[in-house]
Amino acid sequence: MDETFDAVIIGSGFGGALTAHALVDAGWSVLMLERGDWVDRGEAASKVENFVLYTPHFAKDCGYRVSQQSRRTVQIGGLFCVGGASVFYGGVSFRMRESDFTPAAEIVADSGAEWPISYDDLEPYYADAERIIGVSGSDTGDPTAPWRSSPYLTPPSSFSPVSEIIARAARSLGLHPFPMPRAIHEGGEPGRAKCIRCGACDGFACPVSAKNDLATKIIEPLMDRGLRMASGTAAVRLVTRRGRVEAVECVERSSGNRFTVRAREFVLAAGALATPQLLLASELDRLNPAGDAIGRYLMRHVNTLNYGYLREPVTDDGFGKDLAIHDFYDGDPAPDAPRGPLGGIQSLPTPPLDLVKLQAPPPLPWVARRFFRRGAGLMTMAEDQPRPENRVTLDHGRDSVGLPGLHINHYYTSRDLAADRALRRRAGRILRAAGALFMYRRPIRTFSHALGTVRMGRDERTSPLDDVCRFRGVENLRVVDASVFPTSSAVNPSLTIAANALRVAASMTAGDLDSLTVAEEVA
Repeated sequence: MDETFDAVIIGSGFGGALTAHALVDAGWSVLMLERGDWVDRGEAASKVENFVLYTPHFAKDCGYRVSQQSRRTVQIGGLFCVGGASVFYGGVSFRMRESDFTPAAEIVADSGAEWPISYDDLEPYYADAERIIGVSGSDTGDPTAPWRSSPYLTPPSSFSPVSEIIARAARSLGLHPFPMPRAIHEGGEPGRAKCIRCGACDGFACPVSAKNDLATKIIEPLMDRGLRMASGTAAVRLVTRRGRVEAVECVERSSGNRFTVRAREFVLAAGALATPQLLLASELDRLNPAGDAIGRYLMRHVNTLNYGYLREPVTDDGFGKDLAIHDFYDGDPAPDAPRGPLGGIQSLPTPPLDLVKLQAPPPLPWVARRFFRRGAGLMTMAEDQPRPENRVTLDHGRDSVGLPGLHINHYYTSRDLAADRALRRRAGRILRAAGALFMYRRPIRTFSHALGTVRMGRDERTSPLDDVCRFRGVENLRVVDASVFPTSSAVNPSLTIAANALRVAASMTAGDLDSLTVAEEVA
């Protein structure tokens, strides 16, 4: 491309889309590069064959190799599409808790992890992100709710029937279930379809575009206002000169054509796996005083599915992912629980029966047919420790666009696993109180909540990014995706990625204003 842009953004997920929103608002010329393509919508989107793992957007040709505790095959690949993971996520949109920004010693250990910002610094951007994305919710009943400067746009809908059973059971144990905040349009916005509760939300593109994913809610409107989108285009190398990125080398996937794009500012938002891959492939670790930390401190939460078989059939209205329990978020007094923060418990919808048949080994599909109308699910999400040995490194071979492969090395610590066990015990008690006769548990082995790898911090020797996520050693490069997290907290990370991206974009546009003021004074 001959044109030089004000900013090139690599990646169209929460970090990339919200940065683009702010920069386009400020009048910048912005080009967004996205390796994937647009996801088809309509009725077919909710069919089982369009579950995220079966779509061409879940690419297994990106050269990822995984070492981890489980010897079972892990379903790992790159999710590449316009809007990123938001197209297939369940819409859960939590703010991190205030305590998460001053993480406990039990979590930090000797990692040196620290947040160079506080919840107060991020709060106004959380409010903006909720408004821009469209998040419904209520803090009533949430024992860990952080303070907020403005209420949610709309209240949450009532619990689904199966979640109401779980809520009653939790209350009987003295716990405090509350509605999860969600980016789902359930009515009230003119000209938009509302949620039809078809059950095809988590893991599917919304067939009626009622889920406020970034492709439909943010990126399409931004294109009408000047955002340039290059979908199906992979960034393969950042070209630097004298401490600045001059250009990014790209590959058009459909044709294999290579070209270069220039800009005055570059924003990297490819995710906690692909972002360090591009930085290392571009040898930018050599320019950063914390270059050895790039790719390290990979986190992914410790997530487990806990399903109970209830005495009586339950009605599932298609959306059971609507309830959370945070009574053990900051700790559990039980003597067999580890000291310090644990995490949360969230309700789960019953997965489509056809999906279970496709994914589960025999005889589970036969069992699932009898389980289907009596299932109540809870997911436990424990905070994991940032460890330097959990990392991504460049591997042998090349992927389909010529990038070096990636070796992902991740092992949970003994404390991570102890936190998971403690939350699973609590989830089991809730399900038994709800009438569960027996339970089935399954760990989540995906990297859907991959975090860390290019963390921000105050110490330039241990944190590749400064407090506004500028890449140390390169003046005009910022990172705005999940890789910037020093610690993982124990809530879904999407809203924090979005809020932080708005904060970083504000620092970029404020720099523009400072330059303009100086120029006016000189004149």
